[in-house]
Amino acid sequence: MTAALDAARELLADWPVVDGHNDLPWALREQVRYDLDRRDVATDQSAHLHTDIPRLRNGGVGAQFWSVYVRSDYAGDHAVSATLEQIDAVRQLTTRYAADLRLATTADDMEAARAEGRIASLMGAEGGHSINNSLATLRAFHALGVRYMTLTHNDNNDWADSATDEPRHHGLSAFGEEVVREMNRCGMLVDLSHVSPDTMRDALRVSTAPVVFSHSSARAVCDHPRNIPDDVLAQLPANGGVAMATFVPKFVLPAAGEWTLRADENMRAHGLHHLDTTEKGMAVQRAFEEANPRPVATAATVADHLDHMREVAGIDHVGIGGDFDGTAFTPVDLADVASYPTLVAELLSRKWSPADLAKLTWQNAVRVLRAAESVAHEGARRAPSNATID
Repeated sequence: MTAALDAARELLADWPVVDGHNDLPWALREQVRYDLDRRDVATDQSAHLHTDIPRLRNGGVGAQFWSVYVRSDYAGDHAVSATLEQIDAVRQLTTRYAADLRLATTADDMEAARAEGRIASLMGAEGGHSINNSLATLRAFHALGVRYMTLTHNDNNDWADSATDEPRHHGLSAFGEEVVREMNRCGMLVDLSHVSPDTMRDALRVSTAPVVFSHSSARAVCDHPRNIPDDVLAQLPANGGVAMATFVPKFVLPAAGEWTLRADENMRAHGLHHLDTTEKGMAVQRAFEEANPRPVATAATVADHLDHMREVAGIDHVGIGGDFDGTAFTPVDLADVASYPTLVAELLSRKWSPADLAKLTWQNAVRVLRAAESVAHEGARRAPSNATID
């Protein structure tokens, strides 16, 4: 495996990873209220986080979509202001660590960061509740640098159905379709992770720009509602989009799903949100895991999803979205952001070519953002939409 890891690192030196989703901003909010003196990510933070700059470097990461997520029980103006605080946190990171991180809003910015040896730092809003049913707020987020929005998080919102909630709109409402059109007009990628299959299909029907799945895997391999059905994967070549496989064990390993439901129930029994990543929350999770050993996912488990996604959607439509710092549990050999070479080595052992891996790690994501920019340029003559949910 040493030779394969060396080959993986050599490939990543030329074509680094664009990771579609990392929740470091939320972890910083939860743990230290964005105090970067207490969580100086220029130094080893492995006791607290999946992510820091030394491990990003070791992992061959060249671009990161930082999630500016807020929980879906944040409503109205509270959701908007919390998202603004998350955006501000990313900007603080790129200012404080400017030698390593470069704020990026375009595909050209991503390429420039790679040429400079810096990590392109993009932003993605995770959940349409963040805009509080306001297209003006959507445009303001875009102006501040947000380059994708996940249409829902774990709960439905007023215009789109989530994968993990009871159907309310049976896809997108009329206003939800207008949200997609306005995202196309602005050049903001439509992210279909977390949404129901009907929402995926509606968005693919409406969108004139490529879509992304920032952190989702294949439902045919692991039948979890957060994953992508084959009929949707098969639509990606016509749309031009990219599906970025996630590492979250419950989304990639069927046996991990049932175990995670029990772990979530244990968190709630302790009065904690199941996504709590504070020190108290992680202590509860670790105690549960010690008493109830969990099914173990590996890089091979993730590679099984990528093999299937490549087979159904094609090599031009796959990517990586680890979801580090947004999950309590990781595959045993994909423990943090230093682990991408392990996945690439596994794919090399499965005869993925260097050209295929370059598309997976870097080229597909850059192409999709560039295509969204092109659609926005072509639609620039169209006036901003002033539609309301009413």
